[in-house]
Amino acid sequence: MRAMTETEALKVFRETGALMEGHFVLRSGLHSRQFFQCALALQEMPVVERFGAALADRVKHLGAHTVIAPAMGGLVIGQEVARQLRARFIFVEKENNQLALRRGFKIAPRETILVVEDVITKGGRVQETIDIAREHGGRVTGVAMIVDRSDGTLDLGVPVFSLIRMNVETFAPDKLPADLTALPAVKPGSK
Repeated sequence: MRAMTETEALKVFRETGALMEGHFVLRSGLHSRQFFQCALALQEMPVVERFGAALADRVKHLGAHTVIAPAMGGLVIGQEVARQLRARFIFVEKENNQLALRRGFKIAPRETILVVEDVITKGGRVQETIDIAREHGGRVTGVAMIVDRSDGTLDLGVPVFSLIRMNVETFAPDKLPADLTALPAVKPGSK
């Protein structure tokens, strides 16, 4: 299977309605004109397989034994990247409003870990996932995502890989431009 280009990945987001335009409130509390609803792009398994293969190809040199993803957004793509890498897949999920390693998942000392997420803006959930993996003895070798909304400026202390890298403008709630204040704000999902 030929690797997916950024242009092809963006085309999938546009065709599936997963790249939305308007006034959105992100999980970070920032506001944006664009919103990536990855769940819409990841409805079809052939698309999941192509995205997963493209990410796996970019990170296979890291030699990760385990892929870990923050629930919910990273579950579908994380599992597919793990399948493509023939790696184990685990996830962290909310417990008392914080991410936690649950369900009996264990990380062996020095186990090589790849974190996979769907969309990253500021990287809060991914950083929390990295911290959890390290607290359990894992060695995080990289982070892979479908969409990097920071345009590659995010520093997580490990190599970062993405299919789509965009500088999507974000605004603090008290510093909205006139075009956004004129539109009702929508919080369309977990991202």
